[in-house]
Amino acid sequence: MTIRNAMVLAAGLGTRLRPITDRMPKPLVQVGGKAMIDYALDSLADAGVTRAVVNVHHFADQMETHLAAYPGLNIAVSDERDALMNSGGGLVKGLKLIEPGRIFVMNADLFWIGEKAGKKTNLQRLAEFFDPKRMDMALLCVPIENTTGHNGKKDFGLAADGRLVRFSEGSGEAVVYAGAIVLDTSLFNDAPQDAFNLNVYFDRAIAAGRLYGISLEGHWLTVGTPDALVEAESVLQRAGVSA
Repeated sequence: MTIRNAMVLAAGLGTRLRPITDRMPKPLVQVGGKAMIDYALDSLADAGVTRAVVNVHHFADQMETHLAAYPGLNIAVSDERDALMNSGGGLVKGLKLIEPGRIFVMNADLFWIGEKAGKKTNLQRLAEFFDPKRMDMALLCVPIENTTGHNGKKDFGLAADGRLVRFSEGSGEAVVYAGAIVLDTSLFNDAPQDAFNLNVYFDRAIAAGRLYGISLEGHWLTVGTPDALVEAESVLQRAGVSA
């Protein structure tokens, strides 16, 4: 199934990436000659998405200018200038600008490289994996050994059938949440309208046995600090990736 709509979470302050983020929003920081958010937007466009909602807060004017010039998608802005809504509240607010149904939800500062040409992309694989009869959400995950810039924290245990639980010894393959979700917007029909963390819904889905995931193909990068930015640039250079 091709998913046409997406929400990109891009309103964070990027405090750990200071002093760079003292003059620009984190999603616009260049990695390998390209703004971080463009890796997410490109992945969505490659998966068949035609419309994306992006929330903005920190240096919102810069974000709006950049998004208006992005050619690959019809982009709407969810404005959080007045108050940050956290990941869950930001998503719920942005859903008002999206048609109901299945969507991708993506972080603006996490991306991957190394997908094989001619094969389904990671997002296409995630869309096909999602089964609303069994799942509240399907998460794209990554084994720690395939990451750069991560702090080493193991987020989930991934079972052979794809079910996810919070990681503990013996809980399954240790994986990191890679920053992409497929879900149906109806999951948030009764959600609070104020700020809250999306982890609330992760834990509810785990408790119901309805949080699932797949491992991405390729190498995943997160750029949370200036040191991580240097590491990411090095990885991209060795891989021959450039804008």
